[in-house]
Amino acid sequence: MNGINPWALGVFILFFAATIIIGSSIQWLRGLFGSGKSATVSSDEEWSLGGRQFGAWVTWFLVGGDFYTAYTVIAVPALVYAAGGYGFFALPYTIIVYPFIFLVMPRLWKLAHAGGHSTAADLVRARFNSRGLEIVVALTGLIAVMPYIALQLVGIRTVIQALGLPGDIPLVIAFVSLAAYTWLGGLHAPALTAFIKDIMIYIAVLVAVTVIPLHMGGYSALFAGADTTQPVLHAGQGLPYATLALSSALAAFLYPHTLTGILAAKSADTIRQNAVFLPIYTVVLGLIAMLGLMAHTAGIKTDNATMVVPLLFQQIFPAWFSGFCFAAIAVGALVPAAVMAIGAANLVTSNLLPPQKNPVRTSRITALAVKVGALFCVLFLNAKFAIDFQLLGGVIILQTFPALVLGLLRIRFSAAAMLAGWAVGGIFGLGLCWMDGLKPIHMVTLGPLSGMVSTGLLSLIVNLVVVGLVTLVKPAAELPALTEAGQADRA
Repeated sequence: MNGINPWALGVFILFFAATIIIGSSIQWLRGLFGSGKSATVSSDEEWSLGGRQFGAWVTWFLVGGDFYTAYTVIAVPALVYAAGGYGFFALPYTIIVYPFIFLVMPRLWKLAHAGGHSTAADLVRARFNSRGLEIVVALTGLIAVMPYIALQLVGIRTVIQALGLPGDIPLVIAFVSLAAYTWLGGLHAPALTAFIKDIMIYIAVLVAVTVIPLHMGGYSALFAGADTTQPVLHAGQGLPYATLALSSALAAFLYPHTLTGILAAKSADTIRQNAVFLPIYTVVLGLIAMLGLMAHTAGIKTDNATMVVPLLFQQIFPAWFSGFCFAAIAVGALVPAAVMAIGAANLVTSNLLPPQKNPVRTSRITALAVKVGALFCVLFLNAKFAIDFQLLGGVIILQTFPALVLGLLRIRFSAAAMLAGWAVGGIFGLGLCWMDGLKPIHMVTLGPLSGMVSTGLLSLIVNLVVVGLVTLVKPAAELPALTEAGQADRA
């Protein structure tokens, strides 16, 4: 990072700006080349859920786009660089989540489609007939997603800083780009540009995992030179590796942005097809994780692990291709951050505010406010703390698992039981995180056995136990059971 390289900066601007312009102009392009419909967004559902008409291909790119973010490209290699094989826990977690999608999400989509629901809080309100539980679920999703958006801004800022731009200029560029992109395009913008994002990421990763090992003498030399961070688990890492993978898988599709991608699909079969083909992304994720080992062998030395991938690309590739790779990472932040902001706006407009005369305008303003909040997180908190708070987001969002997933079952759980489980599980999980210095794992000792366990998983277990105990003490009265025909029957 020795000053600004005009070739790298020029290529970056070309691809990043083109993506923003295409995404921001999507409504105009649809009106010009589409079926003659208005070029403006006519309804809140059109802006926030794309009219619920995305087919298999668009859904595949959209769900993959907001599931695999730019920070994945930066943080996973950084963790492998710093901790070795432990950083590969993201691979089994993404494999575990696909059967969960296949089994649970089509049912959720049918219920949401039949009832006209656009958020998890809508489904919870319909199932438990509880305004209080609806508000709790909405606020939980909103709080959990805010640090996620902040991390996307950090990801864009990281690559722009690698290009040599000083101070907070990169962050301002990232914020303005994201704000315009989301305001004008709605969910159609990330849905379209997710194609561009994935193609760019695939090119960057495939070239990197081919060229960089050749530059180092092949994969045998790569693994031989990675003696400081071998791709294996060290003593004591097996249990946290497994429990983090499981808790991350359970939390992944509770976030408002991942649910938004699911609810925007046009059919339940579309979701099942995606659950079958989404593992392709896991293959790419494994290749991305290998960049952390490559950085060691290439001799990259830095105290800031988030800079590992940019430094590696700058060392190995010519300036113009480094610019292309940085643009791919920045676009990889733009797409999921937009979906995250839209998902958060859906919660506010659908579940926290009274009905609006102009819901599209309200959703746009809300999405902008969420991005402003994320910007302040980045400006006034060290990036390290933003990462720590994002880890807390997983603990927080897991507390909605019983209400949303168990709520799909024909079992009489009461709203009171769900609220009690949410409160006790949340306090327990956040308390452990505070005691452990905001680390997502906690030491558990059971007689002669002890080990580090995911705090999110521990808090979820406590949540479920409380739900069960409250249900035994005070069984729920008859509750309306959601049906795929959109009618209410009796559980």
